[in-house]
Formats: sequence, structure tokens, C-alpha cells
Amino acid sequence: MAKIQIKLVKSPIGRLEGHKRTIQALGLRKIGQIVEKEDTPQIRGMIEKVNYMVEVVE
Repeated sequence: MAKIQIKLVKSPIGRLEGHKRTIQALGLRKIGQIVEKEDTPQIRGMIEKVNYMVEVVE
């Protein structure tokens, strides 16, 4: 599987609880942090849910 990099670009403070938990489940904690994940449909769905807070590098 291919890897994708996910970067947190906006703060989850004041967002919906489900969106905060999705950010946490992706392993993101601080703005500017980048994590590398497998490119699976589950991860893509999580990214789509919080697409306004993250940036994807394929």
C-alpha cells in the first residue's frame, strides 16, 4: 500500500467532538505536525471528515 502524509493545519479547539476524536485517532496533536499513514479507504474517510483542518501530501 502507498503511504500518505497528513498535516494538521487548523486547531481542533471549538470543533465538534467527533471531529476532535478523528484528529486524535489520526495521531495528530499539534498544528504543523505530520503523520504518515497507509492509504486505505478508512483513513481516506477520516481525512474527508476533517478535511478543513488537515492537508494531505501523497
